[in-house]
This record gives sequence, structure tokens and C-alpha cells, in this order.
Amino acid sequence: MNKTIILTPCYEDYISLGKLLESFLVGDEGGFYFIIVDDGSLHHPVDAKILENFGLEGLIIRLKRNVGHQKAIAIGLNYISENFSSNLNVVVMDSDGEDRSTSVQRLLAKFNNPNVDIVVAKRGIRFESVKFKIFYFLYKLAFRMLTGRKINFGNFCAIRRSSLSRLVSMNELWIHLPGCILLSKLRIYYEPIDRGQRFEGKSKMNFFGLVLHGFRGLMVFAEDVLVRAGILFFSIAALAVIFICVAFLVRFFGEPASGWLSIAFGIIFLVFLQTGSLTLMTLILAGISRGQNAKDSYKDYIQSFITPSLNN
Repeated sequence: MNKTIILTPCYEDYISLGKLLESFLVGDEGGFYFIIVDDGSLHHPVDAKILENFGLEGLIIRLKRNVGHQKAIAIGLNYISENFSSNLNVVVMDSDGEDRSTSVQRLLAKFNNPNVDIVVAKRGIRFESVKFKIFYFLYKLAFRMLTGRKINFGNFCAIRRSSLSRLVSMNELWIHLPGCILLSKLRIYYEPIDRGQRFEGKSKMNFFGLVLHGFRGLMVFAEDVLVRAGILFFSIAALAVIFICVAFLVRFFGEPASGWLSIAFGIIFLVFLQTGSLTLMTLILAGISRGQNAKDSYKDYIQSFITPSLNN
């Protein structure tokens, strides 16, 4: 087989997945092999018919339970790395229509440059709500401040097959794919691509899920965050100690003061305690993220493989 592998996770989004696959028929000359990771769907599980109806080659990996789209992608990439030829490039995309099939060739075309290992879709126009855009802007700002890196892309990317083994060897792949790509030090090309609109329904990712996804991105760079946060927290702690000493000196040598000094002392002492707590929490998060085991066999999550009859 000499095709590009399209890897897409799907959770309870059967109709959108069908429309995505159908969109590949336009101008497709049979150059794609689809690997669909069914992330534990119960109401609308992915079956072989969805590929058979469009005459597309591929494989469905059904997971034992819902693990989230980041882990589903990690499982798919590990499977590809272990079972497919080293000359096949991989495209990772969502199944809901926000990643357009018409943009895939734009990503792959950049591999004509031998100095490019991964091509990511740098987001242009987005169709999310104003609330989402505001929080996304704040997230990118916080990410830049805490890690020293700029993140402006998501899961939609093309991976040169020779670079895949580097990604699957990294623990961070199981936490956050974009963060893992940045951390990998692979040569990245940023291709500006507008985000599409969902084919059907609403996103399964709620606000709290998005916040958690953002924290996972920070966990990938836990050591950088720990250093920057530590410097900030200890600076605040040092200022708190200085103010406490000044407050004591004023109280001891100065005129008897009213209750403002006690209030100020209490506030400063609380800041000191919170600073220590935040530093400890950051240290714990760093340890958790480094404790993830990417080699905790991806096969343990797989329930079954489903192959369309046209592949036989």
C-alpha cells in the first residue's frame, strides 16, 4: 500500500463522520487509507458500513471505553507506527467537519520540502462563539507567559512517517498532541487554514472540558511552567516577608496604630501561604505529567478491529 493514512477519532458523531468520508470522494483517486478510532461510542458506534458505503479502504479501531480524543489519537498513532510501512505519511483530523478534507492536500504538499517533518494547520477564521474566542485568546496568552512558547494550532496536522516514531516515544503524546509536537523539536511548518463548520449537532466538548484540555497543554511543559511559576511565587513570597517585617517595625517603633496594620498583616500572611500552596501544586502537577507512561500498551484500550469487506 502506498497511500496517505487519515487518522480520525470519533465519539457519538456517526453522521458527521459519514459526511467527512463522503467529502473525500470529490477528486479522490484512491490515495487515502482511513483509520477511525471509535472512542467508546455506545449510542452510535462506528461500523464497517460507513466505509463500505463509499467504497473507501480503511480500518475501525473500537476502544473498550471513552478515553477522550487526545488518548484516542495517541492510540491510533501508536497502532500506525507499529503496523504500517515507514514510507506512509499520516494526517490527523477531527471527524466533525471543522477540519476540511479539501485542506489535506495543502498540508501534504509541504512535504516536498525535505526540511519539514510536521505540517500543522495554523488557524485563521473560526466559527466559534465570542465567549469561546475570548477564552481561547486568554488561553494562548497564558500559555505564552507560562511556557515561553506560542501555540496557534490544534490536532489537524500532517506527520511525515519517518517522524512518527519520535512522537509515539514521548509520554506527552497521551496528554496533548499540539504540546507534544512543540516539545518534540521536530521541524514544523505552519500552514494557514481556516476552520470549517460542524456538519451536525454541537461539540461534545463543554466549557469545563476545554479548560481541562488547556491545562493538559500546560502539563506537557510542566518543567518550564514550574520554573516560571516558581520564580513568580517566590518573588511574591519574598515581598510578603518584607512587608511583614516592615509591619512589625512600624508596630514596634511607631505610634500605636489602628486595626489597619493587623488587617494588612493578615492579608500578607494569607498571600504567603497561598504562594507556597501554588508552588507545591505546580510541583505535584509536574510530577504527575512526567509520571505518565506512554508505553502502557495502547493495545490494552482496544476492544476490536473492524475491517470493511472491500478490504478483504
